[in-house]
Amino acid sequence: MTFRYRWKNGAPPTRDQAARNANLLDENQFTHPNDQQIAEEAARKYLGVPAQIPDDSKPVLPQAAPPPQ
Repeated sequence: MTFRYRWKNGAPPTRDQAARNANLLDENQFTHPNDQQIAEEAARKYLGVPAQIPDDSKPVLPQAAPPPQ
């Protein structure tokens, strides 16, 4: 089974690379950011990698309060 979009480096990434990278597909093939987002989600599903969520960049643990002045 083939995937209908072009991969970023010309070949499908490994599952580890796909989990670490935000973009798996070549950005030049999309005219709209929403199209790219939908295709990226489909690529992750195709590779069996969990989809990224919007708050992935936020730390899991709360930040400490600043010291009193």
